[in-house]
Parts: sequence; structure tokens; C-alpha cells
Amino acid sequence: MSYRNPGRPPTLRHPLKLARGLGSARDGTGHFFVQRITAVALVFLTFYVVGLLISLVGADYATVRARVGHPANATLLVAFLIANFWHARLGLQVILEDYVHTAGRYITLHLLIVFACVLAGLASVLAVVRVMLGA
Repeated sequence: MSYRNPGRPPTLRHPLKLARGLGSARDGTGHFFVQRITAVALVFLTFYVVGLLISLVGADYATVRARVGHPANATLLVAFLIANFWHARLGLQVILEDYVHTAGRYITLHLLIVFACVLAGLASVLAVVRVMLGA
């Protein structure tokens, strides 16, 4: 049995399945993969950052500045910060999508989360760059 669709060939899909504008936004898969990639990156980067912090316990400022100022350490710290704030933004977006059902509140909270994550991320990266450059 095929359902009739005016102007379209016969199909076995139910008419409700053919409703326009009510399907997937085709963005969830990309969001899912980016969240998982940042999570995997954060596992390895967190071990590195914790190891770096443990190695700096009791060190003076000049030693910390020299160690953080090394290009490899600074690059990995910046990668950790970017991945951390990006992952946090993605996770908070999912929470908003699941629990906030009012359009005005959703947009307001979503913008606040994006601005807070970008601002905190930039401030953190700037702090690493300042330590690296000795300012």
C-alpha cells in the first residue's frame, strides 16, 4: 500500500513522516562527534597538565615561568584550555536544549554561556601567553 503525495511519486512513508520542517536539523551528529573528540583530547591533556602542576609544586616563580614559557608546554596548556572551554560550552548547550523550553530563556542563556566560555578561554590563553613572554 502506498500513500499518495500530490506531485510526488508513491511512497511507503506515512504522511506524518513527510511533514516539512519537523525533522532533524542535521547538526546533532557533528555536535556529538566534536564533544567526544574534545573529551578524548581532554583525557590526555589533563594527565599532562596535572603532571606538569605536580612537577612544579614548591618551585619558585622563575622556574614556573621558565617551564610554562617553553613552547611545547605553552602549546599544550593552550590546547588544554581551548578544549576545556569548548567542551564545557558544548555540554552546557546540551543541558539547555534538554531542560529549557522557553525560547527567550534559551536564547539568553545560550548567549551567556557562549560569551562566558569565550571570555574565560581568552583570559586563560592570555594568562599563559603573558607568562610565556615574561610579562
